[in-house]
Amino acid sequence: MWFGTALSSVITLVDLTPEALQNRLRRGDVYSPEKVDQALQNFFRSGNLNALRELALRQVAEHVDRSLESYMEAKQIEENWAVRERLAVCVSSNPAAQYLIARGARMARRLDAQFYVIYVDTPTDSGPDRQKSLEANLHFAQDLNAQVIRTRGRNIADAVASVVKDKHITQVIFGRSAVKGFHRFFYLSAVHRFLREAPSVDVHIVTHGEHSRN
Repeated sequence: MWFGTALSSVITLVDLTPEALQNRLRRGDVYSPEKVDQALQNFFRSGNLNALRELALRQVAEHVDRSLESYMEAKQIEENWAVRERLAVCVSSNPAAQYLIARGARMARRLDAQFYVIYVDTPTDSGPDRQKSLEANLHFAQDLNAQVIRTRGRNIADAVASVVKDKHITQVIFGRSAVKGFHRFFYLSAVHRFLREAPSVDVHIVTHGEHSRN
């Protein structure tokens, strides 16, 4: 369990395991003896205490992460110093992007990471069918609790790198269709350009089938 106090922007966290807090209850350090059994059978059950402890630790991590981000912006620090992982999936209007989004959401849950989906507007996605598919992809991302970022740029790799810098993202997922020849060369060139422009970041390349349009 935990006990926390907040003064101004300072948080003090005193962390106890559920077992330690329950032992304090039994000793009478929290409630009078006649209330201990009822407390242990209700609010102070191990499951409740574990859940509250997890929420408290997560809240402190988020607070520290926000404070760190403000400091980095003030000092114009571009390196990634995030306390929590921040994972982003780059998508297009391709329906196969939903596979990437779902995979990214699973990874974000395992890492307890903030989850982003990045889309860079391109002329190739201006048609009505592409726009309909794109909107479906972005709604799917929002349903999985992603923060969707739509941006513009003369170059997709540069635009994604800019978002990664701005949001201090630590991991990025790119999708790659099983293509060969010129399209494969174009794809690899874009990834290499991103790696040159972006700060230090883990990159995951996910192949998602020959039917893809990416």
